[in-house]
Amino acid sequence: MPDPVRALGAGAREAPGGGSRPDPAVSPRAPAAAGGLAGRLRWLRRQPATNIVALVVVVQIACIVLGLIFPIDFRYVSETNVALVLKAIPVLGVTALGVGVLMISGEFDLSVGSVFALVPMLMVVLIGRAGFDPWSAMAISLAVAGGIGLFNGWVTLAFSIPSFVTTLGMLFIARSFTLVLSGGFPPPFPPGMPVDVFVVSLGLIRASLLWYLGVALVLFFFLQRSNFGNWIFATGGSGQAASDMGINTRRVKMICFMLCSVLAGFAGIIQTLRLKASLPSLGLGLELEAIAAAVIGGCLLTGGVGSVVGAIIGALLIRSIDNGLIMARVDADYFKASIGALTIIAVILNTYIRRRASNIRG
Repeated sequence: MPDPVRALGAGAREAPGGGSRPDPAVSPRAPAAAGGLAGRLRWLRRQPATNIVALVVVVQIACIVLGLIFPIDFRYVSETNVALVLKAIPVLGVTALGVGVLMISGEFDLSVGSVFALVPMLMVVLIGRAGFDPWSAMAISLAVAGGIGLFNGWVTLAFSIPSFVTTLGMLFIARSFTLVLSGGFPPPFPPGMPVDVFVVSLGLIRASLLWYLGVALVLFFFLQRSNFGNWIFATGGSGQAASDMGINTRRVKMICFMLCSVLAGFAGIIQTLRLKASLPSLGLGLELEAIAAAVIGGCLLTGGVGSVVGAIIGALLIRSIDNGLIMARVDADYFKASIGALTIIAVILNTYIRRRASNIRG
């Protein structure tokens, strides 16, 4: 028997005779229903993540070929450059994971860039001015991030206003508090910080990449193998139907808001430990990159569809293209244009795939 909650969460749509049936573009039951290798391949082609994986492969192949043709001017395949890409991914990736989970539940958070700056700033201030030890300061700062997410969720749900508006306001509030805490200047970086635990260099990678993969693995099993993961998909796919089935959709969304803010704060701590400086300007524009990574990875703006793997691929693609443009010595002003174009293309591809799959099913 298909799981009705998962069907709702995976993009269920109303059947002609009432009830709901899963969207074939995202239904995990499609391969079995199709039968045979040919059916599985057809199902795979209809998955949004397949398009993004293919795009990542094309980008990587193109960059590698250019690196082989122009080994002096385009050192994409050099050990130094590969290390730079791998060390740059975790910050965006961790933030994108939180944003992606929240988008699956049907909400947005535009304040993650400001929370990204506020949490490490608060941690440094607690250590340097209040005498807290690093671990206590980190725990308190992440708890504050959770409180910000809780506030975002409460305001959004209690007053029935769009999360876009709530978190846009929090974007300015959190950024303002960051500036107030810093006094306008980066505070001294305290001694004894757990740099080795989070960002120590391990050859081509940093420890932050392992933390990123660990968070991704936990979220993957959380979304795909737990009842609460089913509730998140159901809440974003059809909130009213989920409520009718007994799911507390308000609680689900509140937890997703909190998770999103905590992960943004954790990513900010990683960045601060890597730079060994807490800057008031950290995270400017990060919220848009994180949303772009989630959307590129297949998250629907309307909720109910998305995956951890997709968010990972979206972050990888953004950082790979950024790096390729740097290698090609393209003007930095075009970097944001590439992310914007990539986001539009990804949404068009995903929409086309879902419509085509729906037409085939119909």
